[in-house]
Amino acid sequence: MTKNHGTLVSFAKINLSLTFIVLLVGVVLGSSAFAHQQKAAITRIELNPRTNMLEVMHRFELHDAEHAVKEIFDGSADIIQSSETQGQFANYVSARFGIYRTNDEPLPMTLIGYEIEGKHFWVYQETPKPENMASLQVVHNALRDIWFAQTNTVNVKLDEDVNTLTFAENTEVLRIDFAR
Repeated sequence: MTKNHGTLVSFAKINLSLTFIVLLVGVVLGSSAFAHQQKAAITRIELNPRTNMLEVMHRFELHDAEHAVKEIFDGSADIIQSSETQGQFANYVSARFGIYRTNDEPLPMTLIGYEIEGKHFWVYQETPKPENMASLQVVHNALRDIWFAQTNTVNVKLDEDVNTLTFAENTEVLRIDFAR
């Protein structure tokens, strides 16, 4: 019996070790997939006092952008290697972002450029600062038309004040009122 008991103990140890390894691999792969699939973007709007322009900087996780272009354009779109796809994605973002006066008049946005920097894809826009800017409305629907879970956060910095807008779920338009 001692021989069988030793075999059972060895088998149990091997089985426990295999179970641990499988769980560990699952956790690593699961957290890796989660780390890549952020479905979140950050946009900064800042006043450049030298030019009197509102500068807009959109930052997307490169991994999200990689998946998005395959859904938006076609399965062979490559945002890392193709400057054409990069330009298409920048235009896509520009078409889904807007700043409006409170009377729903859009501010004229100009696409300045785009770039890959590390693990991020950046899109740059600008618009002249409106006169008597007491409040603005912002729309940011980039990637939200393909992923309901997409959250776009917009930080608006004028002078030293920072206002944060969060576009999630069914949020379409958000308003900022500036202190006078």
